[in-house]
Amino acid sequence: MSLYDYIVKRQEKIAIIGLGYVGMPIAIAFSKHADVIGFDLNQAKIEQYKKGIDPTNEVGDDAVSACTVYFTVDESKLREARFHIVAVPTPINLDHTPDLSCVKDASRLLGRNLIEGSIVVYESTVYPGVTEEVCVPILEQESGLKCGRDFKIGYSPERINPGDQKYRLENIVKVVAGMDEETLDTIARVYELVVEAGVYRAESIKVAEAAKVIENSQRDINIAFMNELSIIFNKMGIDTKAVLTAAGTKWNFLNFSPGLVGGHCIGVDPYYLTHKAELLGYHSQIILSGRRVNDHMGNYVAEHVVKKLISVDVPIKQARVAILGLTFKENCPDTRNSKVIDIVHELNEYGITAAVADPIADKEEAWQVYRLRLEDLAAIKEMDALVIAVPHKEFLDMDISDFDKMFKEVENKKKVLIDVKGILPREQVEAQEYVYWRL
Repeated sequence: MSLYDYIVKRQEKIAIIGLGYVGMPIAIAFSKHADVIGFDLNQAKIEQYKKGIDPTNEVGDDAVSACTVYFTVDESKLREARFHIVAVPTPINLDHTPDLSCVKDASRLLGRNLIEGSIVVYESTVYPGVTEEVCVPILEQESGLKCGRDFKIGYSPERINPGDQKYRLENIVKVVAGMDEETLDTIARVYELVVEAGVYRAESIKVAEAAKVIENSQRDINIAFMNELSIIFNKMGIDTKAVLTAAGTKWNFLNFSPGLVGGHCIGVDPYYLTHKAELLGYHSQIILSGRRVNDHMGNYVAEHVVKKLISVDVPIKQARVAILGLTFKENCPDTRNSKVIDIVHELNEYGITAAVADPIADKEEAWQVYRLRLEDLAAIKEMDALVIAVPHKEFLDMDISDFDKMFKEVENKKKVLIDVKGILPREQVEAQEYVYWRL
């Protein structure tokens, strides 16, 4: 029998290394069809999973409670599996170069526990060549095994969109790649157990790595174009959202909108691609230009907060400003690489200490990553300006009267409302004489 046959007969196990926003949904999905070991170095996270708690909000507490995943921090348990999926973060350094430390550490850890006849599949986003040129040597060195003879490798880029309840692991076509045809076939068949939309067999591991990194680079460039349009139209006194609505009536107009572009995918992946290009002697023109625009948008929003406060004669250093939302995107508790923090830091430069509230953000993570203490939403009162930075469902369910309670009791024209993503009806807000601005 093949490794696939042993897996479906539960005679071999699948191991997931890294149980975050990517690894956890994969572990839950596979546990319905196979025996799964869920490994993570974070003891506190593992304890939450064992209690049936999903801190990622990706699959929900009920799914965690009902699953059969064996959660562990004991790396020796990985020796019980022969199909391994590595789903650890690949962030960037402060200088925007790739930080491969997590994927290297995971490779060392797995290598120490790798047994003969195994297949290792990487899901972490990397630039073309990392799997074969960086990870394989580490696996070989730590295991004493030879790739191609004693174990095989593959790559299958994650396409999960955190916080998105429509596009999930099951209904997104999965790109898979293997070092040879036999490995590719096994990897494809294993993923077909859980991906209802089917798999696409890439012709090589490098092709699959490249496909992933350009998906988010393309989206980043398109959003950068919208952000640049927003800057231009703002100078013209034209409402960008109105322009995009009008342009969107054409059948082939791309549906993108301006906003803060952070997170561990769109805000990171372009730098992986351009880093590899620079190693080969090519310096990106379009990709890095888009990144520069998007990296500036937090400061741009903060500048307009200050300008609007000045316009209503509020002393800047005495101004009370609140920011609603800290996470990198709506309906997702992940605060890593959020561009909202750029608004906070830029306001600090003007002498303004903003109160930040986010009903779904991980408060402990916010403190550990940013040294920022999140306020309860009920504590947001007596403000001169309000910045709705992230369109969480909780905010979408609120109306203008709910936001109004967060301001000082002054004339409406003294209230500055910055609606970054334009979740409120502009006409209604301006009819109540708010000083209103949006991208």
